[in-house]
Order: sequence, then C-alpha cells, then structure tokens
Amino acid sequence: MSTRILSLLLSAAAVAGAVSFFVVPRLEDRAEPPKTESVNIIEEADIEPSMRRSAVMLVRNDGHYWARSLVNRKASVDFMVDTGASTVAVTQKDARKMGFRPEDLEYNSRIRTAGGITYGADIVIESIKVGQVEVKNVHAIVMKEELTQSLLGMSFLRELYSYEFRSDRLIIRQ
Repeated sequence: MSTRILSLLLSAAAVAGAVSFFVVPRLEDRAEPPKTESVNIIEEADIEPSMRRSAVMLVRNDGHYWARSLVNRKASVDFMVDTGASTVAVTQKDARKMGFRPEDLEYNSRIRTAGGITYGADIVIESIKVGQVEVKNVHAIVMKEELTQSLLGMSFLRELYSYEFRSDRLIIRQ
C-alpha cells in the first residue's frame, strides 16, 4: 500500500513539474501587458486613500455618529449622520445660522418620515465642510416641523469618494 502511495505522489510531482516547466512560462508571456508610452494621467480611482481629503467621526454615547461642520464658511453646525435620510435635513435654528430665513421659505415639499408626513422647504447649501472634506451645492430641506437635530443625509454622502464604518469610527473620503 505504501509503494502505491509513493508512486502516486511521484506521479503528482512529475505532473506539477511539467506544468510549471511548460505551461506557466507561456501564461506569463501572455500576461505581460503591451508596451506603450508612459503618460502621467492619474485616474481618481488610482489615488491612494491616504492621499484623499478625509475626516473621521467618532460614535457618541447615544450610538450615533456626529459631524461638526462648517456650513457656508460661516456657521458651525453639528449634524447627526443618517444614511437612511435621502437628503440633508436642517432644523430651522440651524437654517438661520446658515443664513436662511425659515419664515420666508416655501414649505411645499411633502416628506415621509418615520413619524408620518411633514413638509419642508428645498434649499441648496453652498458648502458643508467636515474636517478636510468639503462638498459644495448640497441639496437640503429645512423642516417645517422643528427637528431636534439636523441630519447629514445622502445628498451629502453620495458626493464622497467613500465612507466606511470601522468600529466606533466613521471615515469619509473625498
């Protein structure tokens, strides 16, 4: 029985040797990329994540990720990050800090929330900056019913290169 196993192992070794000697060099020849002139173009996807502008947010005791941001280069606003919100939602208080006049806005956008139907006013925020990451011309809604907290929703997040959750951190990259 042991000679049979030894014979089988020797046969397998011989096949492996033949494959590595005859087949692999031919595959390597085919895999070599065609030679072309070198062009210094860097695609966005080729930029190392460490070279991108980024920001890190920590989870707070309430279990949510919070972003301290500079809005329109003048107002400091704390946003709760909400990937379930399709747009940035702003409290009337924060809208005032950003330079909007909530009493003059038209609340004609019907919005379905977990609490039911409410209305909001469409606005465009000139810029939202979190750490090194700045997104311009962000679609947002000022809520007619007072929110307790402004929400950083997908109209901001989808403009990023990436965002990822790692343990107690949310890392955003642009």
